[in-house]
Amino acid sequence: MTRFKLTIEYEGPPFSGWQRQENLPTVQGILEETFYDFLGSPVTIWGSGRTDAGVHAQGQVAHVDILKPYEPLAIQGAMNKRLRNVPISIVNVEEVSSDFHARFSAKKRSYEYVILNRRAPSALEEARAWWVIKPLSITAMTDAASVLIGCHDFSSFRDSRCQAKSPLKTLDHLFIEKEGEKILVRASARSFLHHQVRNIIGTLKRIGEGAWAPEKMQEILEAKDRRVAGPTAPAHGLYLTKIDF
Repeated sequence: MTRFKLTIEYEGPPFSGWQRQENLPTVQGILEETFYDFLGSPVTIWGSGRTDAGVHAQGQVAHVDILKPYEPLAIQGAMNKRLRNVPISIVNVEEVSSDFHARFSAKKRSYEYVILNRRAPSALEEARAWWVIKPLSITAMTDAASVLIGCHDFSSFRDSRCQAKSPLKTLDHLFIEKEGEKILVRASARSFLHHQVRNIIGTLKRIGEGAWAPEKMQEILEAKDRRVAGPTAPAHGLYLTKIDF
């Protein structure tokens, strides 16, 4: 038996998230069905983390154990040929040691959120960025974001369905920049709470448009109450970009 590490890219909206669900299209479910078609025997795909329905991935990582000997390029080619009718691509396949685990070996997870900040809607990126008409202040958003760096109780940004044992998380990186008409928010941490990134983005958006002052972020963090933070940003603006091991 050989363990292979898969780097996967996919478009979020057609799927009900990463995790396999009965009678719903999911990335894990489709990959396992495709491997079955390729190998003629069932396998389990282990992902580095779950992405919600609508969330994209540029660098999702998973691993799979295969009984028969295969070259990585042969696996990549056979899978991508079978996946050509769905927006999933196996970007890379490599053989790894048996102690590698896509989830438990991961040291850092990085996300990027894309906001299209202009008056006109996008004809090309409607499902790939959050369209916000009102001009956003990068300075205000950056000042507010700096409060969240480090280890904190992120209860104010935690979804009620979150299954994490503790609301304590360490946010290593939260960077905001403007590229033309887009605002990019990049976040990195070892792990995140359910909807943590999207809830932070929704709060930053309210601060950026002037509804709240940047100082409000400290109050929200200290309140440890989801009701005082901003709305949950739409899933289709979020991308899982990289997993570090």
